[in-house]
Amino acid sequence: MNASYEKDLDLNLLRLFVIVAEAGSVTAAARRLYLTQPAVSAALRRLASAVGAPLFVRAGRGLALTARGQRLLASARPHLEALVEAALSPAAFDAATSERTVRLGLSDATEAWLLPSLLRALAEQAPRLRLVVIPVQFRTVGDALGSSAVDLAVTVAGELPAGARRRALFTGSFVCLFDPRHARVGKPLTLARYLAHEHVIVSYNGDLRGVMEDRLGVQRRVRVSVPSFHSIGAVVEGSALLATVPRIVAREITSLRPRLRAAALPIAPEGAPLELLWRSAVEDDEAIRFVRDLVTRVAKALERPARRRSAPPST
Repeated sequence: MNASYEKDLDLNLLRLFVIVAEAGSVTAAARRLYLTQPAVSAALRRLASAVGAPLFVRAGRGLALTARGQRLLASARPHLEALVEAALSPAAFDAATSERTVRLGLSDATEAWLLPSLLRALAEQAPRLRLVVIPVQFRTVGDALGSSAVDLAVTVAGELPAGARRRALFTGSFVCLFDPRHARVGKPLTLARYLAHEHVIVSYNGDLRGVMEDRLGVQRRVRVSVPSFHSIGAVVEGSALLATVPRIVAREITSLRPRLRAAALPIAPEGAPLELLWRSAVEDDEAIRFVRDLVTRVAKALERPARRRSAPPST
Protein backbone atom coordinates (compact mmCIF):
# COMPACT_ATOMS: atom_id res chain seq x y z
CA MET A 1 0.00 0.00 0.00
CA ASN A 2 1.01 3.62 -0.50
CA ALA A 3 2.89 4.99 2.51
CA SER A 4 0.29 7.76 2.83
CA TYR A 5 -2.17 5.18 4.19
CA GLU A 6 0.05 4.90 7.23
CA LYS A 7 -0.53 8.56 8.15
CA ASP A 8 -3.16 9.55 10.67
CA LEU A 9 -5.74 10.45 8.05
CA ASP A 10 -9.37 9.48 8.44
CA LEU A 11 -10.73 9.25 4.90
CA ASN A 12 -14.14 10.31 6.21
CA LEU A 13 -12.58 13.73 6.70
CA LEU A 14 -12.31 14.08 2.93
CA ARG A 15 -16.09 13.71 2.58
CA LEU A 16 -16.61 16.31 5.29
CA PHE A 17 -14.09 18.62 3.58
CA VAL A 18 -15.92 18.40 0.23
CA ILE A 19 -19.28 19.18 1.86
CA VAL A 20 -17.83 22.21 3.71
CA ALA A 21 -16.29 23.44 0.45
CA GLU A 22 -19.63 23.04 -1.35
CA ALA A 23 -21.64 24.64 1.47
CA GLY A 24 -19.23 27.55 1.94
CA SER A 25 -19.57 27.58 5.71
CA VAL A 26 -19.21 25.37 8.75
CA THR A 27 -22.77 26.11 9.84
CA ALA A 28 -24.35 25.01 6.55
CA ALA A 29 -22.13 21.93 6.34
CA ALA A 30 -23.00 20.93 9.92
CA ARG A 31 -26.71 20.99 9.05
CA ARG A 32 -26.11 18.73 6.01
CA LEU A 33 -23.95 16.34 8.00
CA TYR A 34 -26.22 16.29 11.10
CA LEU A 35 -23.22 17.31 13.22
CA THR A 36 -22.55 20.20 15.55
CA GLN A 37 -20.50 23.18 14.38
CA PRO A 38 -17.68 22.46 16.88
CA ALA A 39 -17.48 18.86 15.58
CA VAL A 40 -17.11 20.05 11.99
CA SER A 41 -14.52 22.68 12.96
CA ALA A 42 -12.52 20.07 14.89
CA ALA A 43 -12.63 17.69 11.90
CA LEU A 44 -11.33 20.41 9.59
CA ARG A 45 -8.45 21.10 11.96
CA ARG A 46 -7.53 17.36 11.96
CA LEU A 47 -7.58 17.29 8.18
CA ALA A 48 -5.46 20.44 7.88
CA SER A 49 -2.97 18.92 10.34
CA ALA A 50 -2.79 15.67 8.34
CA VAL A 51 -2.39 17.55 5.05
CA GLY A 52 0.16 19.96 6.54
CA ALA A 53 -1.41 23.11 5.19
CA PRO A 54 -4.50 25.25 5.81
CA LEU A 55 -7.38 24.40 3.49
CA PHE A 56 -9.79 27.30 4.22
CA VAL A 57 -9.57 30.97 5.09
CA ARG A 58 -12.39 33.11 6.42
CA ALA A 59 -14.26 35.15 3.83
CA GLY A 60 -16.92 37.31 5.44
CA ARG A 61 -19.31 35.00 7.28
CA GLY A 62 -18.19 31.99 5.31
CA LEU A 63 -15.08 30.15 4.19
CA ALA A 64 -13.00 30.26 1.04
CA LEU A 65 -10.61 27.58 -0.18
CA THR A 66 -6.89 28.15 -0.12
CA ALA A 67 -4.83 27.15 -3.16
CA ARG A 68 -4.02 23.89 -1.38
CA GLY A 69 -7.69 23.42 -0.58
CA GLN A 70 -8.67 23.96 -4.23
CA ARG A 71 -6.19 21.31 -5.38
CA LEU A 72 -7.48 18.86 -2.77
CA LEU A 73 -11.09 19.50 -3.75
CA ALA A 74 -10.32 18.95 -7.43
CA SER A 75 -8.63 15.64 -6.63
CA ALA A 76 -10.95 14.32 -3.92
CA ARG A 77 -14.40 15.12 -5.34
CA PRO A 78 -14.34 12.80 -8.41
CA HIS A 79 -13.00 9.91 -6.35
CA LEU A 80 -15.67 10.33 -3.69
CA GLU A 81 -18.38 10.55 -6.35
CA ALA A 82 -17.09 7.36 -7.95
CA LEU A 83 -17.08 5.56 -4.60
CA VAL A 84 -20.64 6.64 -3.84
CA GLU A 85 -21.78 5.56 -7.30
CA ALA A 86 -20.04 2.20 -6.92
CA ALA A 87 -21.70 1.63 -3.55
CA LEU A 88 -25.20 2.66 -4.57
CA SER A 89 -25.25 1.60 -8.22
CA PRO A 90 -23.02 -1.44 -8.75
CA ALA A 91 -22.26 -2.29 -12.36
CA ALA A 92 -24.86 -4.60 -13.88
CA PHE A 93 -23.74 -8.03 -14.99
CA ASP A 94 -23.73 -8.46 -18.77
CA ALA A 95 -23.44 -12.13 -19.71
CA ALA A 96 -22.46 -11.32 -23.28
CA THR A 97 -19.35 -9.36 -22.23
CA SER A 98 -18.47 -10.64 -18.76
CA GLU A 99 -14.98 -12.09 -18.32
CA ARG A 100 -15.62 -13.45 -14.86
CA THR A 101 -14.13 -16.73 -13.70
CA VAL A 102 -16.48 -18.98 -11.71
CA ARG A 103 -15.21 -21.93 -9.68
CA LEU A 104 -17.58 -24.87 -10.18
CA GLY A 105 -17.40 -28.05 -8.13
CA LEU A 106 -18.54 -31.17 -9.99
CA SER A 107 -18.72 -34.77 -8.90
CA ASP A 108 -17.13 -37.29 -11.23
CA ALA A 109 -20.57 -38.75 -11.97
CA THR A 110 -21.80 -35.30 -13.04
CA GLU A 111 -18.87 -33.87 -14.97
CA ALA A 112 -19.09 -36.10 -18.04
CA TRP A 113 -22.76 -35.51 -18.83
CA LEU A 114 -23.25 -31.94 -17.54
CA LEU A 115 -20.07 -30.08 -18.48
CA PRO A 116 -20.17 -30.43 -22.31
CA SER A 117 -23.75 -29.14 -22.55
CA LEU A 118 -23.06 -26.40 -20.00
CA LEU A 119 -20.06 -25.19 -22.01
CA ARG A 120 -22.11 -25.12 -25.20
CA ALA A 121 -24.75 -23.00 -23.46
CA LEU A 122 -22.06 -20.68 -22.12
CA ALA A 123 -20.55 -20.31 -25.59
CA GLU A 124 -23.90 -19.00 -26.81
CA GLN A 125 -24.88 -16.83 -23.85
CA ALA A 126 -21.65 -15.86 -22.06
CA PRO A 127 -18.77 -16.51 -24.47
CA ARG A 128 -16.11 -14.80 -22.32
CA LEU A 129 -17.09 -16.24 -18.96
CA ARG A 130 -14.67 -18.93 -17.77
CA LEU A 131 -15.07 -21.94 -15.52
CA VAL A 132 -12.58 -23.57 -13.20
CA VAL A 133 -13.88 -27.08 -12.45
CA ILE A 134 -12.96 -28.54 -9.06
CA PRO A 135 -13.62 -32.23 -8.23
CA VAL A 136 -16.04 -32.68 -5.32
CA GLN A 137 -18.25 -35.43 -3.97
CA PHE A 138 -20.70 -35.74 -1.11
CA ARG A 139 -17.97 -36.12 1.53
CA THR A 140 -15.85 -33.18 0.36
CA VAL A 141 -18.31 -30.62 -1.00
CA GLY A 142 -19.04 -29.14 2.45
CA ASP A 143 -15.38 -28.30 3.01
CA ALA A 144 -15.05 -26.96 -0.54
CA LEU A 145 -17.95 -24.57 0.02
CA GLY A 146 -16.90 -23.63 3.54
CA SER A 147 -13.34 -22.79 2.47
CA SER A 148 -14.50 -20.85 -0.63
CA ALA A 149 -12.63 -23.31 -2.88
CA VAL A 150 -15.76 -23.34 -5.06
CA ASP A 151 -18.47 -20.77 -5.70
CA LEU A 152 -21.08 -23.41 -6.48
CA ALA A 153 -21.20 -27.18 -6.93
CA VAL A 154 -23.32 -29.95 -8.41
CA THR A 155 -23.29 -33.26 -6.53
CA VAL A 156 -25.16 -35.42 -4.06
CA ALA A 157 -24.69 -33.83 -0.65
CA GLY A 158 -25.41 -34.47 2.99
CA GLU A 159 -24.86 -31.99 5.79
CA LEU A 160 -23.51 -28.63 4.65
CA PRO A 161 -21.82 -25.76 6.49
CA ALA A 162 -24.07 -23.13 8.04
CA GLY A 163 -25.40 -20.65 5.52
CA ALA A 164 -24.86 -22.83 2.45
CA ARG A 165 -27.67 -22.79 -0.08
CA ARG A 166 -29.02 -25.80 -1.98
CA ARG A 167 -31.43 -26.46 -4.85
CA ALA A 168 -32.59 -29.94 -5.82
CA LEU A 169 -32.16 -30.60 -9.55
CA PHE A 170 -33.58 -34.13 -9.80
CA THR A 171 -33.49 -37.53 -8.15
CA GLY A 172 -31.85 -40.12 -10.37
CA SER A 173 -32.11 -43.89 -10.52
CA PHE A 174 -29.57 -46.68 -11.01
CA VAL A 175 -29.12 -49.30 -13.73
CA CYS A 176 -26.80 -52.23 -14.36
CA LEU A 177 -24.16 -51.59 -17.03
CA PHE A 178 -22.63 -54.62 -18.79
CA ASP A 179 -21.04 -55.95 -21.96
CA PRO A 180 -23.50 -58.47 -23.52
CA ARG A 181 -20.67 -60.17 -25.40
CA HIS A 182 -19.18 -61.41 -22.12
CA ALA A 183 -21.83 -61.05 -19.39
CA ARG A 184 -24.98 -63.15 -19.79
CA VAL A 185 -27.44 -61.42 -17.49
CA GLY A 186 -30.71 -62.76 -18.87
CA LYS A 187 -33.91 -60.92 -19.56
CA PRO A 188 -35.01 -59.68 -17.14
CA LEU A 189 -31.96 -59.48 -14.90
CA THR A 190 -32.77 -61.47 -11.77
CA LEU A 191 -31.23 -60.98 -8.35
CA ALA A 192 -29.62 -64.43 -8.54
CA ARG A 193 -27.90 -63.62 -11.85
CA TYR A 194 -26.93 -60.17 -10.60
CA LEU A 195 -25.23 -61.61 -7.53
CA ALA A 196 -23.65 -64.48 -9.48
CA HIS A 197 -21.55 -62.04 -11.51
CA GLU A 198 -18.49 -60.17 -10.37
CA HIS A 199 -18.74 -56.40 -10.09
CA VAL A 200 -16.77 -53.21 -10.45
CA ILE A 201 -17.87 -50.59 -7.93
CA VAL A 202 -17.14 -46.93 -7.26
CA SER A 203 -16.04 -46.29 -3.70
CA TYR A 204 -14.99 -42.87 -2.44
CA ASN A 205 -13.81 -44.56 0.77
CA GLY A 206 -11.32 -46.80 -1.01
CA ASP A 207 -13.03 -50.00 0.16
CA LEU A 208 -15.20 -52.78 -1.29
CA ARG A 209 -18.56 -51.23 -0.46
CA GLY A 210 -20.71 -49.44 -3.01
CA VAL A 211 -24.23 -48.13 -3.26
CA MET A 212 -25.86 -51.58 -3.06
CA GLU A 213 -23.97 -52.54 0.08
CA ASP A 214 -24.47 -49.20 1.80
CA ARG A 215 -28.14 -48.62 1.00
CA LEU A 216 -29.62 -52.10 0.62
CA GLY A 217 -27.21 -54.31 2.53
CA VAL A 218 -26.66 -56.46 -0.57
CA GLN A 219 -23.20 -58.02 -0.64
CA ARG A 220 -21.84 -58.42 -4.15
CA ARG A 221 -18.79 -60.26 -5.47
CA VAL A 222 -16.59 -57.23 -5.98
CA ARG A 223 -13.62 -57.80 -8.25
CA VAL A 224 -12.38 -54.20 -8.32
CA SER A 225 -13.16 -50.92 -6.59
CA VAL A 226 -12.34 -47.67 -8.40
CA PRO A 227 -12.38 -44.12 -7.02
CA SER A 228 -14.55 -42.52 -9.72
CA PHE A 229 -16.92 -43.21 -12.60
CA HIS A 230 -14.39 -42.08 -15.22
CA SER A 231 -12.98 -45.55 -15.90
CA ILE A 232 -16.18 -47.58 -15.50
CA GLY A 233 -16.93 -47.87 -19.23
CA ALA A 234 -13.40 -48.98 -20.08
CA VAL A 235 -13.39 -51.55 -17.26
CA VAL A 236 -16.78 -53.04 -18.17
CA GLU A 237 -16.19 -53.21 -21.91
CA GLY A 238 -14.58 -56.50 -22.89
CA SER A 239 -15.23 -58.08 -19.47
CA ALA A 240 -17.95 -60.03 -17.68
CA LEU A 241 -18.06 -57.45 -14.88
CA LEU A 242 -21.27 -55.64 -13.97
CA ALA A 243 -21.38 -52.02 -12.84
CA THR A 244 -24.24 -50.33 -10.99
CA VAL A 245 -24.30 -46.70 -12.08
CA PRO A 246 -26.73 -43.76 -12.22
CA ARG A 247 -28.96 -43.98 -15.29
CA ILE A 248 -27.76 -40.66 -16.66
CA VAL A 249 -24.14 -41.83 -16.33
CA ALA A 250 -24.99 -45.06 -18.14
CA ARG A 251 -26.51 -43.04 -20.96
CA GLU A 252 -23.27 -41.11 -21.45
CA ILE A 253 -21.13 -44.24 -21.28
CA THR A 254 -23.22 -46.19 -23.79
CA SER A 255 -23.22 -43.22 -26.19
CA LEU A 256 -19.42 -43.47 -26.26
CA ARG A 257 -19.28 -47.28 -26.04
CA PRO A 258 -22.27 -48.56 -28.06
CA ARG A 259 -21.42 -52.22 -27.42
CA LEU A 260 -22.39 -51.81 -23.78
CA ARG A 261 -25.94 -52.15 -22.52
CA ALA A 262 -27.93 -51.06 -19.47
CA ALA A 263 -30.53 -53.21 -17.75
CA ALA A 264 -33.02 -52.54 -14.99
CA LEU A 265 -31.80 -53.69 -11.59
CA PRO A 266 -33.64 -56.54 -9.83
CA ILE A 267 -33.64 -54.41 -6.68
CA ALA A 268 -32.80 -50.74 -6.88
CA PRO A 269 -31.49 -48.38 -4.21
CA GLU A 270 -33.44 -45.21 -3.70
CA GLY A 271 -31.76 -42.42 -5.59
CA ALA A 272 -30.40 -39.43 -3.69
CA PRO A 273 -31.23 -35.97 -5.04
CA LEU A 274 -28.61 -34.32 -7.19
CA GLU A 275 -28.30 -30.79 -5.87
CA LEU A 276 -26.95 -27.44 -6.90
CA LEU A 277 -25.08 -25.95 -3.96
CA TRP A 278 -23.55 -22.54 -3.42
CA ARG A 279 -22.05 -20.29 -0.77
CA SER A 280 -24.41 -17.81 0.88
CA ALA A 281 -21.70 -15.15 0.48
CA VAL A 282 -22.30 -15.17 -3.29
CA GLU A 283 -26.10 -15.27 -3.09
CA ASP A 284 -26.36 -11.80 -4.65
CA ASP A 285 -23.49 -12.15 -7.12
CA GLU A 286 -25.15 -11.69 -10.52
CA ALA A 287 -22.51 -13.66 -12.44
CA ILE A 288 -22.81 -16.66 -10.15
CA ARG A 289 -26.59 -16.38 -10.14
CA PHE A 290 -26.46 -16.50 -13.93
CA VAL A 291 -24.35 -19.68 -13.84
CA ARG A 292 -26.65 -21.22 -11.21
CA ASP A 293 -29.71 -20.65 -13.34
CA LEU A 294 -27.94 -21.92 -16.46
CA VAL A 295 -26.78 -25.09 -14.66
CA THR A 296 -30.35 -25.68 -13.48
CA ARG A 297 -31.81 -25.39 -16.98
CA VAL A 298 -29.11 -27.52 -18.60
CA ALA A 299 -29.26 -30.27 -15.95
CA LYS A 300 -33.03 -30.58 -16.06
CA ALA A 301 -33.07 -30.59 -19.87
CA LEU A 302 -30.52 -33.41 -19.91
CA GLU A 303 -32.28 -35.44 -17.23
CA ARG A 304 -35.71 -35.46 -18.88
CA PRO A 305 -34.77 -37.61 -21.91
CA ALA A 306 -32.73 -39.89 -19.66
CA ARG A 307 -35.79 -40.42 -17.46
CA ARG A 308 -38.16 -41.04 -20.37
CA ARG A 309 -35.82 -43.34 -22.19
CA SER A 310 -36.39 -46.96 -21.26
CA ALA A 311 -33.42 -49.21 -20.57
CA PRO A 312 -31.91 -50.70 -23.74
CA PRO A 313 -32.55 -54.39 -24.33
CA SER A 314 -30.26 -56.68 -22.40
CA THR A 315 -29.42 -58.94 -25.32
